[in-house]
Amino acid sequence: MTYAATAGGSLPSMTAAPGVLALQRAMVWLVGASVAIVFIEPSPYELATFAASVVFFATGLRMRLVFMPLLLLLFLINVGYTVSSVAVFDRPSVPNWIATSWYMAVTVILFAMVISEDTAARLDMLRRGLIVGALIAALAGIAGYFNLIPGGRDLLTLYDRARGTFKDPNVLGAFLILPALFALQSVVSDKFGKSLRSAITFGVLSLAILLSFSRAAWGQLILTSVFMLALMVLTSRSQSQRSRIIVVALVTVVLAAALVAVLLSLDPIAQLFKQRASFDQSYDGGRFGRFGRHILGAEMALGLPLGIGPLQFNRFFPEDTHNSYLNAFMSGGWLSGVCYPVLVCVTVLTGFRYVFVSVPWQPAYLAIFAAFLGTVGESFIIDTDHWRHFWLMLGAMWGMFVAAERWKADTIPRP
Repeated sequence: MTYAATAGGSLPSMTAAPGVLALQRAMVWLVGASVAIVFIEPSPYELATFAASVVFFATGLRMRLVFMPLLLLLFLINVGYTVSSVAVFDRPSVPNWIATSWYMAVTVILFAMVISEDTAARLDMLRRGLIVGALIAALAGIAGYFNLIPGGRDLLTLYDRARGTFKDPNVLGAFLILPALFALQSVVSDKFGKSLRSAITFGVLSLAILLSFSRAAWGQLILTSVFMLALMVLTSRSQSQRSRIIVVALVTVVLAAALVAVLLSLDPIAQLFKQRASFDQSYDGGRFGRFGRHILGAEMALGLPLGIGPLQFNRFFPEDTHNSYLNAFMSGGWLSGVCYPVLVCVTVLTGFRYVFVSVPWQPAYLAIFAAFLGTVGESFIIDTDHWRHFWLMLGAMWGMFVAAERWKADTIPRP
């Protein structure tokens, strides 16, 4: 709390007492830590975001005109979902799915408004909270996989894959990407003591990602790490810092490869790894496999302006869409199907504009942007539209866009 009250490097837009600032930043930490625990409903994350909403609206929060495009797109997406659900509203889980979608949209606006103020300090508290939550989820998944907790394997694993405090191993692996990137940043840029602690954290999170046996998470960890480190090299202000990033990254790769080699020497892990690493999965290929369903579903969507309603795709095909963009068309018709990818594309393209803006929170921006891009890519092969951390990153991105413009206006001299 002492840190929360004194952290600098931000540009608060309104005067607030130190106690109020401390409370606001503590709530950001709590939201970040609680997003890792979602295997029960309502989850601690829902309770934390509700509490944060009350605190921030009571102590001061601004809705800015620049958020109107974000608000409009989120509104149209959910209007499409709601209209398409009318015909199937009496079916199980549909009302809850619609309510969750509207709730996610509200959290995006909340996070955008929160991060646009006192940005550096709140992002740092969010980073700290995410890492704590990620360690809890990762350690739970590892303990469950190796049966370190009596009776915990059934709760903490699924299909012999670590899932920790999530319902699905794929979501565990995807969630751990951003905290892992934060830890990796510290490894390549902080002093030895903190760098060593972060290296241990990165190792734990990477191990949990491996044991989730999520192919998408494996690919995300590698690609987003490379992308983020490349951006860090390009935005670094000194040659020594660039050299350190490159050297430490190479050492990390060697150590990670050694860890994987050791784990693959264990037969159960090696067999499941070989099975999951194969691209010739029965549910991927064929006319009604993952990618076949994408083609057939797209053809079907072209003739259905109102879609078929949420959670109805598996009535026509063996499984769900496993593609968030296709799911937007099927669940919300053409309105949601167009607005959802527009929202994603606008955010990504705008995100590239601010990569080289030297704001005080640039490292956090690069990590969140890299993780967001990874999730956007993963959305082509899995349904990410109700992942809490995806919407948290989306809101944080828009908040950082606004904060960057304010920072430039306040710090760059005008002729």
